[in-house]
Amino acid sequence: MKLLAQIENPQDLRKLSEDQLPELAAELRKFIIDVVSVKEGHLGASLGVVELTIALHYVFNTPEDRLIWDVGHQAYGHKILTGRRDRFESIRQKGGLSGFPKRDESVYDTFGTGHASTSLSALLGMALAARITGSAKREHIAVIGDASIAGGMAFEALNHAGVAGANLLIILNDNAIGIDPSVGALKRHLNRKKQGLPGADTFFESLNLTYSGPVDGHDLPAVLNALKTLRGQSGPRLLHLITTKGKGLRQAEENQIVYHAPGKFDKVTGELVSKKTDARLGPKYQDVFGHTLVTLAKQNPKVVGITPAMPTGSSLKYLMDDCPERAFDVGIAEQHAVTMAAGMAAEGLIPFCAIYSTFLQRGYDQVIHDVALQNLSVVFCLDRAGLVGKDGATHHGIY
Repeated sequence: MKLLAQIENPQDLRKLSEDQLPELAAELRKFIIDVVSVKEGHLGASLGVVELTIALHYVFNTPEDRLIWDVGHQAYGHKILTGRRDRFESIRQKGGLSGFPKRDESVYDTFGTGHASTSLSALLGMALAARITGSAKREHIAVIGDASIAGGMAFEALNHAGVAGANLLIILNDNAIGIDPSVGALKRHLNRKKQGLPGADTFFESLNLTYSGPVDGHDLPAVLNALKTLRGQSGPRLLHLITTKGKGLRQAEENQIVYHAPGKFDKVTGELVSKKTDARLGPKYQDVFGHTLVTLAKQNPKVVGITPAMPTGSSLKYLMDDCPERAFDVGIAEQHAVTMAAGMAAEGLIPFCAIYSTFLQRGYDQVIHDVALQNLSVVFCLDRAGLVGKDGATHHGIY
């Protein structure tokens, strides 16, 4: 850690020459792997944005310039470069660093995150506040993934940002995966842009966002140049970066679902550390649910399954494999999932809506307004209820 050991804050980072930054990126990536291999945590997302993290703090005057990380899975490098390197081994431990950005942990964590698709609304609020308070020269940046930007709240913010007259920079971190692979029409649109097809940038342009990219998110000089070009420009801007989740660890690149949060693993080989299991515990709850739903679907053609971006975690993947025409991954869109289930129930189908407990609270109004008040028969299959420990308050399934 020859270079990383010198950096206590982004001011130290900016003292380095640009030629030194690739070496710093290698050190930062290795440091994240070394710690997470033992302490566990969200690995793949943070490895995928190492170059971007360095470039953002190098180009912009954080924390005066506001930086928000959507969800926050990818913020480990950010924490390390902003005065928390010596405490990083306490990540997600009792009394240690939060696994997500947290306002009372650091002035560099300008907005707390944990659930997806919130960053753009918060960023727009900050940008409008800066205009009112006379801080219009301040930069406002959000990093949001291709799965999160498809969430309904993000679309609402994009729609407003295009006419709000505020200065903000949206970094679209496009790695084609959330926890499971991204889905939906926007993913297809972004793929067209990555393939260089004409007209593929019209979606963002139609919302009055100035589009730039796509740029290789692991080409540090290219990322630096793009950020320098966009810095100081007015209006809403979007920079499209192409990254690889798990970059720098072969197994994490090849098996991105497992290495999203892999538990303990060998930091040299990348191989997972086998966990001792008690045979008396039986199979996982979600696997029993997943296989049972397949059985029910074979018995009754009215049975359908719905999940918002969690086919692997909820084990709806079994129904998707067996009866793909009756299993739906709607992406990070809990409100849509609930009301779509209500629509199916209104037409006589029997929808099983599989959502983690912590995420169903995002669709609370739809459960009341669209399902309960209309006496529609929707089966909500909730797992991971209760206190979650290491993931912290944003992920408790207690409501």
